[in-house]
Amino acid sequence: MTSTLITLAAATLTATVAAAVPAAAQMQSQTASASFVGKDDKETGRALLTAGKHGVLMEVEVTGLPAGTWVAFHVHETGKCDPAHAHASAGAHFNPDKTEHGFLAANGPHAGDMPNQYVSADGTLRAQVFNSMVTLDDKTNGIRGRALMIHAKPDDNRSQPSGDAGDRLACAVIK
Repeated sequence: MTSTLITLAAATLTATVAAAVPAAAQMQSQTASASFVGKDDKETGRALLTAGKHGVLMEVEVTGLPAGTWVAFHVHETGKCDPAHAHASAGAHFNPDKTEHGFLAANGPHAGDMPNQYVSADGTLRAQVFNSMVTLDDKTNGIRGRALMIHAKPDDNRSQPSGDAGDRLACAVIK
């Protein structure tokens, strides 16, 4: 009887572990991370991205930004952050639907447009931003492999093509 219980317990444990492996793999594919680098190519912060049913939640913390200001926060089309060229390697805003830039534009926004963020008095941006226009891995609206960008000025949500957001201060490739 004892050996039957042990065999039954081992079979149950094996089935539980087998079921957990795909669940763990699915959970891993539902998250991504990104490390921000500044203009000096030094790491300035991180982002954790989590896929939801209708978009992606981004938890962001970046230091060394202009204190007490609003800054633009976008998804850019290319997953390259080359500080030697002011992060221009990240390309334009992520815009798979070819819409106008900005929440206030008649035919906007881009999928990569997100609300401006406030930088505290110590130069740190801490935010949770939900973007319902993107996914992590979908072929059309997926952002894994693209870049997150923090600009020097707030986005005016109208100017084409990028909201007059100013210099690119910090860039992070979404992995």
